[in-house]
Amino acid sequence: MPLNPQAKVVIDALAASGFTLEGDPAAVRAMAAAAPRPQGEDVGEVENRTIPVNGTNIPVRIYRPDRRQGAKPVLVWFHGGGWVIGSLDGSDYGCRMVTNASGCVVVSVDYRLAPEHKFPTAAEDCYAVTKWVSENARELSVDPNRLAVGGDSAGGNLAAVVSQMARAAGGPAIKYQALVYPVTNHDFGTASYRENAEGYFLTRASMEWFWGHYLRSASDGRDPRASPLLAESLAGLPPALVITAEFDPLRDEGEAYTEKLRAAGVAVESKRYDGQIHAFYANSLIDDGKAAAVMLGQRVKAALG
Repeated sequence: MPLNPQAKVVIDALAASGFTLEGDPAAVRAMAAAAPRPQGEDVGEVENRTIPVNGTNIPVRIYRPDRRQGAKPVLVWFHGGGWVIGSLDGSDYGCRMVTNASGCVVVSVDYRLAPEHKFPTAAEDCYAVTKWVSENARELSVDPNRLAVGGDSAGGNLAAVVSQMARAAGGPAIKYQALVYPVTNHDFGTASYRENAEGYFLTRASMEWFWGHYLRSASDGRDPRASPLLAESLAGLPPALVITAEFDPLRDEGEAYTEKLRAAGVAVESKRYDGQIHAFYANSLIDDGKAAAVMLGQRVKAALG
């Protein structure tokens, strides 16, 4: 399918702005932070706070769909950005959409970033926050028996990894995982990496840059906490939604994870958005991206009840 015209507008705008996913991480973060942000939907309540885990305080942003009393389902969300960039502000637009579409409390996690905090810090932070949310459900007015995790790109990687960590540890009881073009394998040899190596915003060189900052050494890439596709078995993991994009280097590894989940007996729904690029999800300029965020929220709502 041809490149979606709205996706091309986004690619051209990013190119004109000079935004790049290479170079000094601090400079890339500053450029991302300076980008204009669309106005998100109104939600019932937004709270910024910190959660004490792993000897530090992890900032989170908590979105509530309304102010009614009673424990609600909860989605713990991990932002994208290659484990190097990304922020609560950067994921705010999408989190607001998902909050309203799901009727859930959404806890967006500002986990520690590489290269200052290399693998496995991000995974350990995300698991610890998820566990804290479950154990402190009463304080948050959420139901620990209706808990989901989700994320986009590196955040999708972290949601998949957290689900595996929770299975290995015997909890918390994650009921659903929503994975948006997840990074699942430290491997640049797939067809989608060859077909989409450059020209569609996220490039092979950018992914090499992200992985290079995240991992302590190449051997870390064989650890399932970095490459969840390499886990010996995916049996017993939560039901999943996996979203991919046609013109995305990560397309094939996301779809390979879908097939491995399915082969392990996990209920999984897959949705490829033809004509779309990495970063289309919850993009205010791309209709498919807004529809994908609403769909994700609806699937979380159906899964958690």
